[in-house]
Amino acid sequence: MQKTFRIIDEDGIHARPATALVNTATKFKETEAYAEAKGKKVTLKSILGVLSLGLEAGDTLTLITEGTEESDALNALQEIMIKEGLGELND
Repeated sequence: MQKTFRIIDEDGIHARPATALVNTATKFKETEAYAEAKGKKVTLKSILGVLSLGLEAGDTLTLITEGTEESDALNALQEIMIKEGLGELND
């Protein structure tokens, strides 16, 4: 499963929101979660991986989940993106 977001936070995705995404992804032990942007795909369970994407306002980010809890994991990650004001769904 995947959902694509447009980054709307003027600071992009920096340490604090990246940590929120990583902590959320890590809760789902049976599911792999990835972030894909700028032609690069990283695990969402690594803070350094997420920060290495260098996401800025206006960038596009795709969150991908695979596994037994993929739907729940993707919904939880979407909630972080929207609640933290990081991004909006980009249909």
